Amino acid sequence: MDEEIPKISKRWEGKATTQLETIKAEDIWPLIEDFCNIHKWLPTIDTCHHVQGDHGQPGLVRYCASTLDNDNNNNTAVKWCHEKLISIDHAHRCLSYEIMENNIGFTCYMAELKVIENIDDHGCKIEWSFVADPVQGWRFEDLCGYVDSSLKAMAGKMEEALQAATNN
Repeated sequence: MDEEIPKISKRWEGKATTQLETIKAEDIWPLIEDFCNIHKWLPTIDTCHHVQGDHGQPGLVRYCASTLDNDNNNNTAVKWCHEKLISIDHAHRCLSYEIMENNIGFTCYMAELKVIENIDDHGCKIEWSFVADPVQGWRFEDLCGYVDSSLKAMAGKMEEALQAATNN
């Protein structure tokens, strides 16, 4: 009798979307396209900096890290990754990137961020889509929840910063 070959896990694909009612796409896009400053907007990222490549150009690599408390005994761990900008399209306000080296558990992760102007010319929406191999110790729902909550938090911080800048 032949041994049964285990099936390869299917890739995870997901998308989160958030709506900004008062901020235009042309105002949000410069914050998204600034690839090495994601730590300003994503609350879960403590640091982000340029590693190699030219700013704003495909091939740019950034280092992102978060310090996490492991327990109540002040033990911390740093979760980090190198992310590479794959493409950037200013006309369509879209960029894609992939996670390279990391200690988070990703073997393959590619994402795309898009800023889309609302048809009625009021506000915009941001979409964050991803394709990833399953991550050991995570459920698909965990990754979807992380992307969704991160996008909402990021959009909120961007909206606050832009509104504060227009009020000054």
